[in-house]
Amino acid sequence: MTSAHITRFCLIRHGETDWNGEKRIQGHIDIDLNAAGEAQARAVGQGLAEHSFAAAYSSDLQRAWRTAQIATAGMGLAVSPAPTFRERHFGVLQGVTSQEARVQYPDVFHHHHARTPDYDYENGESLIVFAARVRAGLEALAVSHRGQNVLIFTHGGVLDVVYRAATGRPLEAPRDFTLPNAAFNWVEHGPDGWRLISWADCRHLNRALDEVLE
Repeated sequence: MTSAHITRFCLIRHGETDWNGEKRIQGHIDIDLNAAGEAQARAVGQGLAEHSFAAAYSSDLQRAWRTAQIATAGMGLAVSPAPTFRERHFGVLQGVTSQEARVQYPDVFHHHHARTPDYDYENGESLIVFAARVRAGLEALAVSHRGQNVLIFTHGGVLDVVYRAATGRPLEAPRDFTLPNAAFNWVEHGPDGWRLISWADCRHLNRALDEVLE
């Protein structure tokens, strides 16, 4: 397969926020980076210096958008807002920690922990709907940028869907891979579908918190 038929993606989870440190579920709540997250975004920019991209996209939530703006500042690359790559809407669990969720919303937390595919957190997105949103957005970019490298700034939940698409792991299977803040995650898409290149590369970072895993 020639490179002209392949679209290669570098996907980056946003830098750290205070809520990441508290293990508080953010979802669509628009939390900005903290000082550590801004430092991670600068480190991302340094790590990306050896790569070239035809286009860059970012979730429009502030923590991803700010990461993108800082990281690409010296690259001469305009970042396009892409709400398709927003985090999943976690409904009633948004704004609470996993420990709080166990007490306040035990039934909801049960479905969250079990990764029930069609459960929507009472007023959020089911895993099935969320994954379809993410995959449709990526597959559209794979077509429009065939043969190119594409940079995307996004969220842990989005990356969870991408990893599973690239490895064939079911949506409902427990997560046994990491989703660190500001790490590099490379996948590609071609006529044979998705393929994982490398995952959770943190060599450019001093530290990176994993996505909430409970």
